[in-house]
Amino acid sequence: MASAGKSLRSMVEHWLAPTSMDIVHVVEFKNQRATRQCYVCVEARRAAGTAALFFFRHKDGLWCIFPPSRERPTMRVV
Repeated sequence: MASAGKSLRSMVEHWLAPTSMDIVHVVEFKNQRATRQCYVCVEARRAAGTAALFFFRHKDGLWCIFPPSRERPTMRVV
């Protein structure tokens, strides 16, 4: 899914589709500035059961449901 220009709230609304009767809250939050890792676990409780998703913030500031790829060492020949 393209997440260009979408806030975390709009991503939660799209993926979890909460209704006014559902209880939605952040279960876990992690922001490590040193390693530039940031994620949020959002849980939606509804009559049918509970659904939770992790949302990851990428370097470009966008929120996605998949984690950013790791930086790997590279070599160049000059």
